[in-house]
Amino acid sequence: MKKLVLISIFLALVVIVLGAYTRLTDAGLGCPDWPGCYGHVLVPQAEHHVDAANQAFPERPVEAEKAWNEMIHRYFAAALGFIILLVAIAAIVNRAKGKAMPFKLPILLLLLVSFQGMLGMWTVTLNLLPAVVMAHLLGGFTVLSCLFLLYLRMTPYRIPGGDPQIRHLAKFAVIGIVIVVWQIALGGWTSANYASLACTGLPICEGDWVSRLDFAGAFSIPAAESYEYGVHTYEERVTMHVMHRFGAIITVAYLCWLAFAIFKRASSALMKKLTTLMLIVLAVQVGLGVSNVVFMLPLTVATMHNAVAACLLLVMILLTYTMYRKY
Repeated sequence: MKKLVLISIFLALVVIVLGAYTRLTDAGLGCPDWPGCYGHVLVPQAEHHVDAANQAFPERPVEAEKAWNEMIHRYFAAALGFIILLVAIAAIVNRAKGKAMPFKLPILLLLLVSFQGMLGMWTVTLNLLPAVVMAHLLGGFTVLSCLFLLYLRMTPYRIPGGDPQIRHLAKFAVIGIVIVVWQIALGGWTSANYASLACTGLPICEGDWVSRLDFAGAFSIPAAESYEYGVHTYEERVTMHVMHRFGAIITVAYLCWLAFAIFKRASSALMKKLTTLMLIVLAVQVGLGVSNVVFMLPLTVATMHNAVAACLLLVMILLTYTMYRKY
């Protein structure tokens, strides 16, 4: 079961990266139906299949590269769902045999990944509705986090003697997780509405950006037949981008304070290593965010920005779990 969970964590990371890549290559509607692609398990390639697909979906003719990007994402997501199902079955069997293994978390994961599949379907059927796209992103991060937590619960490690000097900081680590998740949500909303390049200046937006802010419009969803390439005004997209930047400033400031507070008081080498790791991952994430603006959202950098956000969340979970762990 532990090996299955470890495989699931790897697959969840891959699915998150592939999801970001699919969005950044504008392939979210590469297959306009679900769960197949133009009615096929594989992307249609034969000429008569392509002709039939184009007739069935005249508004969305076959673009093989985008379709493959979308379907590869679906294949990996399906594989992840299957392995999580095996984990849940293993948990049920272990419980029936009276083994002391986690039970509630595997069942929760099965429910989460099932709902995540529904969000994937709605992403397509609702034509990239931003709220659904962002929920799908957060759902992926939630599945990854729960899998990692399950793995930690199955790993019997201890810190010899505990570390009472920092136990009072554990609640601040939880707040750190909340801030990181909020920042991920802001990034997801910015990306889902194609606002990543609404500001091209650093450290602040170009021009009189303050007068352009429109919070009500930025966090609303205008009615539209399709949300591909975004439907918000420029002012609304600037607001999204600015909020994501300010969120980044708050996240960096808080996590740096937390890291130094823990490092100063920790008596265990493990805690100092974890805080150092957190700062390294945070620095990489900031560098990727700045690079996205400076180099105009290069595909590799933007995809890695999503992946490193997942890594930062995992490090925060590991740090918090270690601080709360019963010794």
